[in-house]
Amino acid sequence: MGLKDRAVSFLGSGFIQFLACLVLGGIFIYASIDKIVHPQAFARILADYRLLPSVTIHGVAAIFPWVECVAGAFLIFGAYRRSAALLLSLLLLMFMLVTGLNALRGLNVACGCFSASGGSPENPVLVIVRDLLILIPAVVVLFFGGTRKSVR
Repeated sequence: MGLKDRAVSFLGSGFIQFLACLVLGGIFIYASIDKIVHPQAFARILADYRLLPSVTIHGVAAIFPWVECVAGAFLIFGAYRRSAALLLSLLLLMFMLVTGLNALRGLNVACGCFSASGGSPENPVLVIVRDLLILIPAVVVLFFGGTRKSVR
């Protein structure tokens, strides 16, 4: 068994898959809680991004955190794992794109990632690096989740 096969086997193992789902799901559930509890504050953060039509901001602020929470719960409880990991991967990629776009536009806004209170703006490079790190368990679930061979 070569190094590549061992790496694929390791990343596809039940423990690593469970750990990746737990980490990714936990991060998104944690990130959703304050936004669910304070949708108006989250709506203000979304408005600061200046990317959505104002008529859609409150709807997005009300629904978006629930999408994060439900997808995170699906990962933790093992339901639709790859679909949930794909959805959260797409959200992470969107977050990185929006953060980079606002940095290029010279807008320095609080990301609202883990808190709806706003707080002080974060360094966009650090936010993108953090999101890339959070993307790792999603990639593990997406690309190595179906690699285990069935025992006959």
